[in-house]
Amino acid sequence: MDLGTNTFHLLIAEGTVNDYHEIIHYHEAVKLGEGGINKGYIIPEAFERGLNTMQTFQEQINTHQVQAVRAIATSALRSASNGADFIDQVKNKAGISIEIINGEQEAGFIYEGVKISGCLSAKNSLIMDIGGGSVEFILGNAEHIIWKQSFEIGAARLMDLFHRTDPIPPASIEALDLYLEDHLADLFKAVSGYHVDTLIGSSGAFETFAELAEIEKGHSFNLKTTKNYSFDHNELLIETNKLVQSSHQQRAGNKSIIPVRVDMIVVASLITRFIVQKLSITNVLMCSNSLKEGVLAEMLG
Repeated sequence: MDLGTNTFHLLIAEGTVNDYHEIIHYHEAVKLGEGGINKGYIIPEAFERGLNTMQTFQEQINTHQVQAVRAIATSALRSASNGADFIDQVKNKAGISIEIINGEQEAGFIYEGVKISGCLSAKNSLIMDIGGGSVEFILGNAEHIIWKQSFEIGAARLMDLFHRTDPIPPASIEALDLYLEDHLADLFKAVSGYHVDTLIGSSGAFETFAELAEIEKGHSFNLKTTKNYSFDHNELLIETNKLVQSSHQQRAGNKSIIPVRVDMIVVASLITRFIVQKLSITNVLMCSNSLKEGVLAEMLG
């Protein structure tokens, strides 16, 4: 289980690390950070949604007679003052023990998840995972991690700070870019001595970008059969620009954008555009694997 700021994921699988079969791959838009992400508090409604979802997960775990269980919590529970209370209640009511991992561990799991998808090469790639609470960057290749770091600048946090008017105004975009320039100084320093061949977007918003690009061309798109996707550089910039300029109503009416992503996709687009332009990256991939597949790789390994 990957218990994120926006979405709780349940992945039940069997097999080996290089050949596993997914039995259940389910997600629920819990929105644990809603209303309190930058205040460091899980509001009662989000708390209840999270608890209910964990009880549903436990029912699935029992139904499928799962033998090994891990529940991994990230940014929202790391920073919430009532996170320990949530963990206690989940243990009491669902019987699931939650592990809170730090940002370095989170980035490591994301790398392992991306690695088993097969999209890393001998050349250096920069993996980016845009979560609701944090964004992880991992510089590495198919052999090893060169550098990794987690930044508390997730989409829910940035939306709360900058996306208060819809469509997002130019002044807010400029302020967000300056904020990223300042808060991502460690990233720019880390990659300065390396050639970054490819940006790999780990699941989340990148899945939406890929689907929008394919639908735009009149193609069908099935995420279950599309584990990796290579973007046309110009198409990606066009799609992200459209999202930035769109209204809530336009995004909500687009079937390719899942409800939990309708508003956060705007700041996710801005982060993506900022990184691609700042680092002059032309090759961009989407990888549907992320943290939960990395945890699975460790369990199966």
